[in-house]
Amino acid sequence: MAPAIPPSMERPHFIGIGGAGMSGIAKILAQRGARVAGSDAKGSPVTEALESLGATVRIGHAAEHLAPDATCVVVSSAIREDNPELVAAAERGVAVVHRSDALAALMDGTRALAIAGTHGKTTTTSMLAVGLRTLGLDPSFAIGGDLDEPGSNAHQGAGDLFVAEADESDRSFHRYAPRVAVVLNAELDHHANYASMEEIHESFEIFVDRIEPGGTLVVNADQEGARELTARVRARSDVAVLTYGESEQADVRVLSVRPRGLSSEVVVRFGGAAADLADGDVHLAVSVPGRHYAHNAVAALTVAAAAGVPVAELAPALASYTGVKRRLQLKGEAAGVQVIDSYAHHPTEMTADLEAIRGALGADGAEIVDGAGGADGAAGAAGEKGRVLVVFQPHLFSRTQELGTEMGAALALADASLVLEIYPAREDPIPGVTSELIIDAARQAGADVQAVDGAEQIPQVLAGMVKPGDLVLTMGAGDVTDLGPRILTRLAASEEGER
Repeated sequence: MAPAIPPSMERPHFIGIGGAGMSGIAKILAQRGARVAGSDAKGSPVTEALESLGATVRIGHAAEHLAPDATCVVVSSAIREDNPELVAAAERGVAVVHRSDALAALMDGTRALAIAGTHGKTTTTSMLAVGLRTLGLDPSFAIGGDLDEPGSNAHQGAGDLFVAEADESDRSFHRYAPRVAVVLNAELDHHANYASMEEIHESFEIFVDRIEPGGTLVVNADQEGARELTARVRARSDVAVLTYGESEQADVRVLSVRPRGLSSEVVVRFGGAAADLADGDVHLAVSVPGRHYAHNAVAALTVAAAAGVPVAELAPALASYTGVKRRLQLKGEAAGVQVIDSYAHHPTEMTADLEAIRGALGADGAEIVDGAGGADGAAGAAGEKGRVLVVFQPHLFSRTQELGTEMGAALALADASLVLEIYPAREDPIPGVTSELIIDAARQAGADVQAVDGAEQIPQVLAGMVKPGDLVLTMGAGDVTDLGPRILTRLAASEEGER
């Protein structure tokens, strides 16, 4: 029997129902039996998946889309105050519920496991959810990305565990009261909402203060911002603290990370405050490349262990995770060139993904392995060292203004880069802030980089640049992800034309 639906959400209307966070909540409510409705700017596979669950989805935003019997309107921080459906709700006295409050209500009565951090939330949440499902624990979960198909970002499970991605960008994670929480890292980002690292730390402290008495905080022992947070919260005696990482002081210590194409093998040791959770060294197979993804898997393992899941059982179950869309997702191969999609949009993420790809390629052009563990010898064939070519789309004017120099430096890790104009998302332009800030910084760092005015030019430009064995990485949080199939089509046409 599905859990009860909060009375205020029996007939919810979601503005922007196709969004990553909004669609997950809508899906869980639909699975619980709520009469879900909503609107979005355009249809998508996600909205189609919601409709298959019985949700009513309207395309476009208009006051008449709000049903007369709607019990609440669910919004995210991206919804502007002049949205006609939000205006209609105010005029009719319909309650407006923030997405995070709706998710918090769904987590009531469960053992909530909340994944927070500036980077890596979606991957870690996905790893944990997949591992728990593989063990047959059937957790509920809400993730900021699709696991294997549109609409797979959320699930109403029969078990008592609820795995949730906890978003710090607008402080909405302050609404949650988890049993176990993890802080993967804490860096300055989301500059429209945070002016300093002190504000970031204060925000994460509020999140940690919301952990249930007797609960556990899992925190990264290697990252500076996370270490500072640990020092600030250790005084709370009713919450256990477990650290993980490569530090010798880490309770769950990463002993080694060995790359295996687009995957890795990890060995960890439980000691210190975590000594009673596992015996001996624990081996993990991680089906995505890079040290940062390996650490995400260790964080997921530690969270589950803190929740009482046997480490010896979960460690092999984590191997069933094969990736999440847009997190180094292999889109395909054509003309001997692989195309991979990356959601990275912060310099730290960009650097981590580029280093992961370079490690996967190997100094000698090692064989590339896809996310499911199968080999594809086209890239790196014949022992030739392939190049890494990046198509980067900056995300947000405010982020570019504050971190453009660091983004440019990250692009120096690629052999060549094409840079698109800034994807604005929810922001208005800032005078003087363009992609040229990144391009100038990249060139100063010695990068081979050029501006491209429109996305429609990218497939043609790349076709004139690539050679067999190269790897193309589309990178950014905007619609640059749509370029992968178009690039592959153009490369396939070039290959056919040469025959």
